[in-house]
Amino acid sequence: MKRLDGSEEDLAIYKGKVLLMVNVASRCGLTPQYKGLQSLYDQYRGEGLEILGFPANNFMGQEPGTDEEISAFCELNYGVTFPLFSKISVKGEDIHPLYAELTSQPAPIGGEVLWNFQKYVVDREGKAVAMFGPQVTPNDPALVVKIEELLR
Repeated sequence: MKRLDGSEEDLAIYKGKVLLMVNVASRCGLTPQYKGLQSLYDQYRGEGLEILGFPANNFMGQEPGTDEEISAFCELNYGVTFPLFSKISVKGEDIHPLYAELTSQPAPIGGEVLWNFQKYVVDREGKAVAMFGPQVTPNDPALVVKIEELLR
């Protein structure tokens, strides 16, 4: 997949890590979740958590920027250091294959992306094991417990 800086990255490098995959947007009421995601990343990265952000413009045009603009926004406003990828589609006819796979999982693990900042948890073996809706904040106890359970 392409990172915001234009470099190509094979997601296989995250094998053996616990992943939190999130579709993100810069002009959404939930955008402040970037701060919580960064905090979660800072707290658990050393234990094997990786947060992967996928900007998407699927919901009311809330991610209209270029990759360069998205990168600058995230760094400047939220100090984001977790991996951010080039803008993709997370639903509809042009859905990216990664999100086609995530959303095709049976509920409650999969299901259609409802809005920006929907979260999918992937275990160390690369299997999607949980989904948390957009309103679930990064510091929500249920999400944190699930991540800690997979890290242990």
